Amino acid sequence: MPTRDDAWNLLCEYTQNENLRKHALAVEACVRAYARKNGADEELWGLTALLHDFDYERWPNDAHSPTEEHPSEGSKILRERGYPEEMIRAILSHADYTGVARQTPLEHTLFACDELAGFLTACALVKPGKSMAEVEPDSVRRKMKDKAFARGVNRDDVRKGAEELGIPLEDHIRFCIDAMRSIAPQLGLAGISA
Repeated sequence: MPTRDDAWNLLCEYTQNENLRKHALAVEACVRAYARKNGADEELWGLTALLHDFDYERWPNDAHSPTEEHPSEGSKILRERGYPEEMIRAILSHADYTGVARQTPLEHTLFACDELAGFLTACALVKPGKSMAEVEPDSVRRKMKDKAFARGVNRDDVRKGAEELGIPLEDHIRFCIDAMRSIAPQLGLAGISA
């Protein structure tokens, strides 16, 4: 399997937007933490999360085509570069419109962490210090009810992700906050000095 450096270079080759790169890192942190918790292959799970949207900037797929653009184009590139089929299938399954049903723990975890990581980032950015350290599960739950806040985040997917993992939403939120806090400087969410 390619190394994390290989995966990072691939991400950077196709993704120029710094916020999309940070999103990939946030999802990677959450998925790696779940891999450690579950005794799964942390490298496989981490690289899957890191690369889940690497083709999004180039092929955004606003029409939600099941076979073209994101994530289908990226899957072709990953196959050409020797990434494992287990990873590719998980990436395809994170987008409901591909028709690839989520079956494995990796597939469920990637889906569960994707939208939530984006929402947690938005929650941190509206805090006074712009820091993950300021984000708490109860405030996240309140923000989820505010439809105007981070309107691009699908709340149903956030809830469905926790359900697919079989854990309470509150616990999933707390777990992902902790995972993202562990890499807050790389995410630009370590806080601002007054």
